[in-house]
Amino acid sequence: MLHMHGCGGTVEIDGLKYDWELLSGPQLSSSEGWKGMTVSLRQRDMPREAVLEFPTPKRLLKGLPKGRSHINDAIASRGVRAALSAGWNPASRGKPTVFIVDASGD
Repeated sequence: MLHMHGCGGTVEIDGLKYDWELLSGPQLSSSEGWKGMTVSLRQRDMPREAVLEFPTPKRLLKGLPKGRSHINDAIASRGVRAALSAGWNPASRGKPTVFIVDASGD
């Protein structure tokens, strides 16, 4: 099932539940150019959020229309695993940790 802007879901990894939500689709920034979509991750009942930043879709770099941002549970699961392996500690406190991932969430 595909989720669109403003939507999210829940994935279970190693017996723990993680909620994810699409924060923003690809956007054009006057100072940075095109930026890819961002997705929020949070382990249930834990304070620290992770934010995944995806690359800009190639179609935008070629000047084609924006299209839709696609994120699903499989991509979110890969993103959770990538963030955890990169050092995200959902039980710690503080600002959200930002991770740059590829188009598949790895």
